[in-house]
Amino acid sequence: MRAPLLLAAALAAAFPCALAAPAANTSMIPPLAHFAVQAQAMPAVIQRYQLDYASLDHKYTVANGVAREAELGEFYQQWRKALDGLPFDSYGVEDRIDYVMLRNQIDFELRELSARTKRYAEAAPLVPFARPLIELAEARRMMRAQNGQQAAALLQASLATVKQAHDALLAGADINAAKPMASRSVANRALQIIATLSRDLKEWHTYYEGYDPTLSWWVKRPYADLDKAMTDYAASLKERLVGKESAQRLNVTGDPIGRDGLVSALQREMIPYTPEELMALAEKELAWGEAELRSAAAEMGYGNDWHAAMEKVKTMYVAPGEQTAMVRGLAQEAVDYLDANKLVTIPEVARRSWRMDMLSPEAQLISPFFLGGDTILVSYPTDGMTHEQKLMTMRGNNPHFSRATVHHELIPGHHLQMFMADRYQPQRRAFDSPFFVEGWAVYWEMLLYERKFAVKPEDRIGMMFWRNHRAARILFSLGFHMGKITPEQAVDMLIKRVGHEPDNARAEVRRSFNGDYPPLYQAGYMIGALQLRAMKRELVDTGKMSLLDFHDQILMGGMLPQELVRARLKGETIPRDFKPGWRFY
Repeated sequence: MRAPLLLAAALAAAFPCALAAPAANTSMIPPLAHFAVQAQAMPAVIQRYQLDYASLDHKYTVANGVAREAELGEFYQQWRKALDGLPFDSYGVEDRIDYVMLRNQIDFELRELSARTKRYAEAAPLVPFARPLIELAEARRMMRAQNGQQAAALLQASLATVKQAHDALLAGADINAAKPMASRSVANRALQIIATLSRDLKEWHTYYEGYDPTLSWWVKRPYADLDKAMTDYAASLKERLVGKESAQRLNVTGDPIGRDGLVSALQREMIPYTPEELMALAEKELAWGEAELRSAAAEMGYGNDWHAAMEKVKTMYVAPGEQTAMVRGLAQEAVDYLDANKLVTIPEVARRSWRMDMLSPEAQLISPFFLGGDTILVSYPTDGMTHEQKLMTMRGNNPHFSRATVHHELIPGHHLQMFMADRYQPQRRAFDSPFFVEGWAVYWEMLLYERKFAVKPEDRIGMMFWRNHRAARILFSLGFHMGKITPEQAVDMLIKRVGHEPDNARAEVRRSFNGDYPPLYQAGYMIGALQLRAMKRELVDTGKMSLLDFHDQILMGGMLPQELVRARLKGETIPRDFKPGWRFY
């Protein structure tokens, strides 16, 4: 055991306990000349689109509602037609970009409406009782008067249908059969329909309960019986067609969108590649990363056995209570390097305004590593975790793994990126894209690795762990949505080809497919970074721009698909009928 005084001295030397204090005369006021720019026309148009959409979304809240789909469909169609009437030819670079982005987003939303209708129809046989109940809830939201006796009859009839569906389920083939009644993904979709329907019916019932005594008198018992029957049916669906969580089976709530869905999403992101091409690209990047790991392992004396070298790195975690000091030290190290090499402009307020909190034990089950933005959420065990959980979290968040994580989340990563996005072209936050958001942060991981920011082989292994993780994300996320890779196979890939701890790998796959992220989100990390790297080679390595100006101009352009970032940096006046075609790899 290390002596306390020696431990404190070593920690202070390795990870300073506070960020360097700003100079007394450092101004927090930006150059005000930035605000003396020519007015743009499209930001106000985008703002109106967002506000009107939010108003409709505020009213039409019933999931899978026909009225909601019809209202939004008409809204998108009318906006699409109105855009055609705007004076595009008179617009400058920024307005042309915004016009194309808004049109692209509306076209995607129209495709999504159609796709959601199709996905509901595929799950409908498992929820034959749902549509009349959705219409009942939607009628209340549309402020239509409702008859208590008729509503009770509908609830009672629906109860009978739920029981029939439940009996058919119990009599049918389960998930372990050669031909189950439905796939896991369709069964999961049915569970989601039941969950949102239960929520909407609860709101419907609460709205009338106590206020409308006649309706309440009629529906009290039928509603309670129906709610319980749907809960029981959902439990059986989960057990028989989704399967229980086990060491061999991972339950996720993700809903594969298929190849057509991926192609549509890639159109929205302006990526002119097929899913198969992106998966082939990821295999090449992962093979390169594995070679880098073998090289670092050899330097550490482990020959080609990078798994053994990574195992050693994982044991180099800090003691309880030292994790936050480590994070502060790594954050300052990155900022000092950026300043010394003039790589990006960091506004003074951005330097001063980020903060740190701890991830809760519950959150670490889903997100076992740091998260961030203006607040970095630090992952480290609490005293209530089991011994195995503590070791796994400490091993997965050791200083060498965390070096890339900290500058990914803070500066020059997400904190700086979001700080600038709120201040430059903020209307483009409407077009939030993982290829821009996550691509920017991973691009910096790539750039700093190329610039030998990680000197020690242990640090290179830590940074390459994350780089290979990004490549694996492309493979397992696209593979999952095309039905080629199961969640269990994704976990196995993360353990064997990336070096994840088993529980951390399972948490990562849950996080990827639990429905909180769009289908292309996991692929966006590395693909967006590779796009930025290709741009740098085209514009900086050829001497057309300085590296400082390249990074600053990207940040001041707001959130865009990377092909439009490139067009903006090159000053291109894109046409009204712009189509993506940039082959960056």
